[in-house]
Order: sequence, then structure tokens, then C-alpha cells
Amino acid sequence: MKYLAWIGAFLAFLVVTLYIVAFTPVGNALLKPMVEAKIQEQTKVDSKLETFSLSMSDFEIVLELDKGNLIIAKGGYSIFAKSFDASYEINFKNLKALEPILNMPLNGAFNTDGTIKGDLAFMKIDGKSSVGDGDTSYSVELSDLNPTSIIANMKNASLASLLYLGAKNPYATADINLDINLKNITPHKLDGEIKLSTKNGTINPEFMKSDFNVTIPKTSFNMNLDAKLKGDDLEYSYDLASNLFKIESSGKLIPEPFKADLKYALDIKDLEVLKPITGADIRGALKLNGTLSGDKEKLVVRANSDVAASQTTIEALLKDFVPTSLRAKITNLDVAKLLYMIKQPHYADALFSAEADISDARADSLKGEVKSSIANGVFDSAYLSKEYAFSSLMPKSTFNAQTTTVLKDGVADTKVDFNSNLANLDIKSAKFNIKDGSLKSDYVVDISDLNSLYFVTNQHMRGAFAAKGELSKTKDLDFTLFSNVSGGKLDAKLHNDDFSANLSDIKTTKLLYMLMHPEVVDATLNAKVNYNLAQSKGVFDGDIINAVFAKNQTFDLIKQFTKVDMYRENFNGKVGANINKENILASLDMRSKETSIKTKDTKLNTKTNQMNSDLTIVIKNDTVNANLNGDINSPKVSIDLEKFLKSETGKKVVEKIDKLFKKLF
Repeated sequence: MKYLAWIGAFLAFLVVTLYIVAFTPVGNALLKPMVEAKIQEQTKVDSKLETFSLSMSDFEIVLELDKGNLIIAKGGYSIFAKSFDASYEINFKNLKALEPILNMPLNGAFNTDGTIKGDLAFMKIDGKSSVGDGDTSYSVELSDLNPTSIIANMKNASLASLLYLGAKNPYATADINLDINLKNITPHKLDGEIKLSTKNGTINPEFMKSDFNVTIPKTSFNMNLDAKLKGDDLEYSYDLASNLFKIESSGKLIPEPFKADLKYALDIKDLEVLKPITGADIRGALKLNGTLSGDKEKLVVRANSDVAASQTTIEALLKDFVPTSLRAKITNLDVAKLLYMIKQPHYADALFSAEADISDARADSLKGEVKSSIANGVFDSAYLSKEYAFSSLMPKSTFNAQTTTVLKDGVADTKVDFNSNLANLDIKSAKFNIKDGSLKSDYVVDISDLNSLYFVTNQHMRGAFAAKGELSKTKDLDFTLFSNVSGGKLDAKLHNDDFSANLSDIKTTKLLYMLMHPEVVDATLNAKVNYNLAQSKGVFDGDIINAVFAKNQTFDLIKQFTKVDMYRENFNGKVGANINKENILASLDMRSKETSIKTKDTKLNTKTNQMNSDLTIVIKNDTVNANLNGDINSPKVSIDLEKFLKSETGKKVVEKIDKLFKKLF
């Protein structure tokens, strides 16, 4: 019994001690600093317990979270019944100071007050607030600490104030009214209604420009949302109307498992205003309407649009919200309007049409066919000439095109038929590997009038030109070209910036005729060209075979004084050139049985069309030195008479002149 008395005494002492510590002013004073320290540790702000009072039946707590932010709670409770009846007041005058607790930037002030009644099995919270400068009341019921119903009403709240509260600039102002009447928010047993409306809304152009670089006119808007929840079903209607755009949507939606049957419509007068939402830097008007129906396994999205003045229809099938197939038809899309929408220059006017049937739209196994056409195409000659600094105005250029693309095994195989008054391009197969970005294509190009390309080549030409070859782009760019030109053949290759070409059996008269140069020589030319596009430097090395010269002043003088007819001579030799942008340093060495023609370091400028060449002509044992200077098409010819007169032929000429003068006098 003695030991039982000691144990009883100890337990009594323990109970009394716990009572004193927990429920008396003395004990509260002991607990207060420990509780305060724990709160500071958790909140990471300079928190202070202004009041901490706890008795067997009531309590009062006043907590200051940093300066100016108070939480007040007081009321009664029953330990044995686990029930309580308390009031609370939250008065935050400096929300910015609470960022470490809330982990988000906030501004301004927030206050609310209300009551909490009930027990752990069921409690009810009733309160009111002036959040957003409006009048808000709310009532929340909880069972086993889980919310089961919410009723809230917000009247005449300010959108600008709410944005400020969230540390956002006042992009817009509006009066907001919100009614939430959710009698039951238990999953799968939803029962209630939500109504949201905004009135007198205006968008602030100043902040739209400074924060999003979007320029919009003065814009007003109103919005309404009416949603009814029943079980798992959500039935809603939504509309947003402004002087710039209008959005409507309505239908039924089941969040889990997902199922939808809804329709939508957008009428946007200026897409640029949606840049802060979409992130897309586009502009112009757009109308779009359609439907969305099905479930997660099979969701069908249909859309109709007038994008860029077209008639566009799209139908997509999604599985797990990922597109699996797609059908689309675009009729008479205005290319100029599309370029305007995506903020691109006005390259051309044209009408674009397309039909797509993608049976498998998954990125790793694309399969289908896309056909497109371009009609009534006209390039913007004035813009292109200025933008690309053409040497002359690009002529009026019309075009049309048809393409067919087959998608299979990650490869897009395209056939192209492009026609214009400048050139025609045909591609039988351009294969683009979607996975690695590689391209391999054949091509045939046909130019009916080379002179029409003067604005690009800066070289007057005549006649037609046709070529074919292949293009490939993997890590490197490779391009081949083959053409029958000027009675011979041109075989060229491009590897990145390095260009090389072989010319065989080229008839110089035909080549000079094409280049609109005087047909000064009739010969066969075989040559090799190596040229770097990036540096605009290269080398030309050629062989001239059976060259016969056309009539010229130099050969006429030679025939007059030497009696040697160089027009009857057949020349063979070498021609070469070092190319440095528009400057060409050329050399020529041709020989016949009795004569030779040689020039070294001849200077040609393709930009100014000027030349300067020292020409040496050897006729048997005589040498004639001449200089060609000026315009390449009609240079001035001057002969070094002093050296000529010292030659054997020159002496004979002097003798003849001397005898002539003696007869006269």
C-alpha cells in the first residue's frame, strides 16, 4: 500500500504540473517563448506572440507575423467533447513581408474575420472579407477536416486591386462578381453552381506596351461564366466580349474519367492582344469555331476558320490528348494576309490551297499525304529589289506551283512543279528526314530567257538555259549541276562553300553570244573552275582548241604591213584567270604555225566592265605589242609603233614609205 500511495502521489503531482503548465497564466508564460521560437523557425520571419492564453475551456492567441500582420483567434472549447466555438481575425497590412511564408510575391493588404464552430467530425467556418476592395462572404463546411461544401459571394471586387495584390501591374480594370454555391464538393458527388461575371472591363494599353511590347487600342470587355456541377458532370456556358475579340463556349465536361461534348467560337479582331496569353507574336483578325467531343481514348476536335481570308476546315483525332490522325483542307488562303499576320515582309501575292490526310500523326511514325497548290502568284518586285540590293529592279514576276508530299516512316517525300515567267523548277523526289533533318532531292531547272535574270546576275545574257542535278543536306551541303550549254557540257559541284566545274567542248562563239559579248573568236574551250563562295575567290584554267579570230583592227594592221593573214591561222593554247570578287587577273597564251598571241596579268573588272591588257603578237620573226584598254565590249587598241618599226617588217614598211616620198618629190 505504501508503494501505491507513492505512485498515486507522483501521478497527482504530474497531473497538477501539467495543468499548471498548460492551463494557468504561470504555465502559459513558460510555454509562450517556446511556442514563439517554434513559430519563428517555421515561418522564417520575425514572428511574435503578443498574447498566449490557454485555459481548460477557452483560449486567446494574438500572433504578429512580422510588423503589421496580425492573426487573432479566441473562443471556447471542450477537451472531452472535442468541440469548439471560436472567432478569428486576420489583418495583414503588409503582405510583401509574408513572401518567405507564402513563397510568392504579394502586395498591399488583406483582412478577413469570422467564426469556427463544431468538432473534429464536423465544423463550419463563416467569414467575410474586403479582398480586392469588394465585399466577400463565405461559408465552408468540413467533415473529418475535409471540405464538403463551399458557399461564397464576392461583390464588386476590383480586378486592378486583385492584380496589385498578386504583385502584377494593372493590365486591366473591371468589376468582378462571383457566386459559389457548392452544396457538396465530395468527389463524384458534386452538387452546386458557380457564376462569375466581370463588367466595365478595360485593358491598359500602357502596361501592355511596356510589359509585353504589344500595342493595342483602347479596349473594353465583359465576361460571364455559368457552371453547374452534378455528380461527375460539369455543364457550362462562357462568353467573353470586347471591342477587339469575342469568345464563346458551352457544353458538358466530365473531368475524371475525362469526357467532353462542347462547342466553341472565337472572333478576334486583333490577335496581337492575345500575345500575353498565347506567347505568339502574330496580328490581324481571325474567326474560328468548332466542336470537341469524345473521351481520353478518342477525342475528336473539329475547327472551321477564315484565317487569311481562307476557307479552312480541320478534324483531328486524339488519344491520351496526343494527335493520332489529322484531316485538313485549306482553300484560297491569301498569302499576303498570312505574311502580314505572322509579321513577315510582303514577299508576294498568291492564293494557297492544300488538302492533308494524315492517317498517323504521331511524331515518330508520321504517315499520310499532303497536296498543295499556289495560284495567281506575283512577287513584290519593288520590295525584293530593295531588300536584296539587286543591281536593277526585278521585273514583274508571276508564278504558280503544285506539290505532293507523302509522309512515311519519318520521311517527307515531296514532288514539286513550280512555274514562273523567270524560271521553271521540277522536283520528282525531295526526301526530308524529319528525325535527323537531312534532305536529298533531285531537280530540273529551265530558264527560257537568261536576260530576265539580269537583276540577279548583273550580266546581260540571251538565250535559254536548262540544268539538272541533285541537292543533299546532312552535316554538309552538296549540290550538283549538269547542263548542255553553248554546244558543250557543264558539270559542276558545290560542297558547302567550295564550287568546282568542268566545261568541255564549249563553243566560244555560242558562249560569247549568250553573254552578249563580241564574238571575237571561234574555238572549242575545255576548262576547270574552282571557286569559294564565302571568300568570292577562285581560279579558272582552260585549254583553247582550233581558235579562229573574227575581224579586228589589230589583225587588219598586221595583215596590211606583214602580209600575214592571221584570220587563216588556227590557234591552240591556254587561258587562265585568278578571281578575287569582281577583279579578275587573266592570262592568255595561244600559238599557231607562224604566230602566237600572249597576254599576262590582264585586268578585268566585272563590276565596272573595264579592262586593261598588254598583248604581245609574234608573227614569224616580228613582234607587235598592243594595249587594250577601256570597256570590255569595245576597248581602245593602241600599238607600240616604236618597237614595231625596229623590227624587220617595220624596216620594210619604212623603206616603202621612203620610196613613196621620193617618187612624190
